[in-house]
Amino acid sequence: MKKDLTQGKVTGALLKFAGPMILGNLLQQCYNIADTLIVGRYLGAEALAAVGSAYTLMTFLTSILIGLCMGSGAVFSVYYGKKEALQMKKSMLVSFLMIAAVAVVLNLAVFARIHGILHILRVPREVYGLMYEYVWVIFFGIFFVFLYNYFAFLLRSLGNSLVPLIFLGAAAALNIGLDIYFVVYLHLGAAGAAGATVIAQAVSGLGIALYTWAKEPGLRPEKGEFSIDKKTVAEVARNSTAACVQQSVMNFGILMIQGLVNSFGPVVMAAFAAAVKIDSFAYMPAQEFGNAFSLFISQNHGAGKRERVRQGTIRAAAVSATFCAGISLLIFLAAPWLMQIFVDSSEQAIIATGAGYLRVEGAFYCGIGVLFLLYGFYRGVEKPEMSLVLTVISLGTRVLLAYVLSPFPQIGVWGIWWAIPIGWFLADLAGIACMRRIGGYGIITGTGAKQG
Repeated sequence: MKKDLTQGKVTGALLKFAGPMILGNLLQQCYNIADTLIVGRYLGAEALAAVGSAYTLMTFLTSILIGLCMGSGAVFSVYYGKKEALQMKKSMLVSFLMIAAVAVVLNLAVFARIHGILHILRVPREVYGLMYEYVWVIFFGIFFVFLYNYFAFLLRSLGNSLVPLIFLGAAAALNIGLDIYFVVYLHLGAAGAAGATVIAQAVSGLGIALYTWAKEPGLRPEKGEFSIDKKTVAEVARNSTAACVQQSVMNFGILMIQGLVNSFGPVVMAAFAAAVKIDSFAYMPAQEFGNAFSLFISQNHGAGKRERVRQGTIRAAAVSATFCAGISLLIFLAAPWLMQIFVDSSEQAIIATGAGYLRVEGAFYCGIGVLFLLYGFYRGVEKPEMSLVLTVISLGTRVLLAYVLSPFPQIGVWGIWWAIPIGWFLADLAGIACMRRIGGYGIITGTGAKQG
């Protein structure tokens, strides 16, 4: 199931590799969509607000681990492109130990500080108990998130995007089945929905780890290959930390926005909870295409195929723009009906607020599609710090404008909604301008070096 991304037609290789990753990430959204849908329908608007706010919190926490795994995956992919198996194994060992330690510390820390975290999020009193009940259970899944993402990025770095999809698909189906059983039949409430997600995360994390150990013996370090040198530690730490900080900054900004949204009360909280699920589901293919593009760039950058990097970037931009334009039109037109998937049609205030959010975001998905490709490009050419800079520009603008504009009564929550696409486009301009500085690829000028 491995795929050498340095060979074959550029567009075909990209799409075949990205397809399972995109489907996998859409399935991953089913974890949270299943919770939101069942909780919203069977437990009511307050429970929906609590679970939606908890989703933003969990996204931030797990983004730390996903970012570390993503950065390590870029390192693995470069060495796979260079055909340096020993150095790849050393990188695997270093990254596994480092990220596992972070996962354990993070898990212990959040359990110790639950009340403080909920206070920072400005959770309203009427939903506090429900949110506490949900997060107390959902935090048990943090280590399993690490396991799944570590081995998923490892396999993808070898060009194998199908196996992670299989494990994620099985977990998504299990999650939905357990959600229905725990919430609808056993009446376990928000804690039942959280328990269903944790069990599904455990299945996917442990399952893919055991699969990799059993089916990829070439990845196991042999005797004498367990050495850890400073160069490997520094390289893994640089790439993983940059990707981690990028993901964390991005999701910390979203967490700050969640706190601002919470200050507007349960109606806006519930609308935001449902709308964010739709929003995430809509642009997730573009995000995962950007991650697949990053691994494509990593392998070809490692193999020294500069012209293939240039062609891949141009064609990936065309694919992403086409998809984003189509999904923008769909979301803009169908926003009120999409909200009713999660919210009863009688909840007109929630539906109207959520539809307003979706129509602002949905009109500008091309902006975030370009941004995901820029993140992937800079990680792939071993300049992960630039991805962090773009994230700071995007999220910094978003948070600043949201907090400046929303207090005005004439603007209110619309200031939060409009701050998001403005941040995307400012980061896009900066990222594209800096591409001129990446020597030898000629993506902007069209004068890339010819490969031999």
